[in-house]
Amino acid sequence: MMERENYTFNSDFILLGLFSSSKISLTFFSVIFFIFIMTITENALMILLIHRDSRLHTPMYFLLSHLSFMDILHISNIVPKMIADFLSGSRTISFAGCAFQIFLSLTLLGGECLLLAVMSYDRYVAICHPLRYPVLMRDNFSRLLAAGSWLVGILNSIVHTAFVLHFPFCHSRAIDHFFCEVPAMLKLSCIDTTHYERGVYVSGIIFLLIPFSMISISYVQILLTVFQMHSSGARQKSFSTCLFHMVVVIMYYGPFIFTYMRPRSYHTPGQDKFLAIFYTILTPTLNPIIYSFRNKDVLMALKNIVQSNILNKE
Repeated sequence: MMERENYTFNSDFILLGLFSSSKISLTFFSVIFFIFIMTITENALMILLIHRDSRLHTPMYFLLSHLSFMDILHISNIVPKMIADFLSGSRTISFAGCAFQIFLSLTLLGGECLLLAVMSYDRYVAICHPLRYPVLMRDNFSRLLAAGSWLVGILNSIVHTAFVLHFPFCHSRAIDHFFCEVPAMLKLSCIDTTHYERGVYVSGIIFLLIPFSMISISYVQILLTVFQMHSSGARQKSFSTCLFHMVVVIMYYGPFIFTYMRPRSYHTPGQDKFLAIFYTILTPTLNPIIYSFRNKDVLMALKNIVQSNILNKE
């Protein structure tokens, strides 16, 4: 029987992070800091535009505002701690702080997986069944879908956070990652986590494989409808939009699936950190650009706000 004194349930952890003291790390840190500021700004601007402009008060933009809010919370849950650790030289994180990171990260990752599937359904109905869109995507129904994404994400996160933090951690308290993520935490556990990993696999099917399949099917149907359009200009524009959307979806789901649906023995710290950058830092930056700022209505709303501010100053 293992000695109980080697077990730790409430000690601080050490995040080894992405950065060292080299000049390359300073450059990388500057890039991450710039991306963080850019992500907060563009997502906050997106929420403001949707709130202020009545033309954007539609189910599609309502769902996009939730996506932007999730992205703000997600990157704010991770990057400020990375910045503080780099500037202070301290890499410790408390047990409670680690628990909060796990809980919020899983809530937002799970919720966003479901929300992206809902958004693809919204686009499918709008393009493939435009006459039925007002009936199939009523305001109350879109609110229900958004709330459901949050609620299911929260419930899933509570279960996994409780399980992960219940495991005894022994020997090293160093987490070879830039935030407290479940696969990295499992490596510190003293006991066999095989049964729990099966639960993670089941969650992966529910939150990753099923939504990704739904999104793929939706966009295949959308593309089939697009190819039947008579106008070559409209066809090309719709195809380009679908292509950009699918690139961002693959950038989000691909690394996420690869990280959470592999056995623990196949994980390497460098690979896990590299993959996590995609779904924690890069996609929150790209989402508003791909889904919103390429849209004429959003650009018009932005132009109206800028003009109105100029007139008010005059």
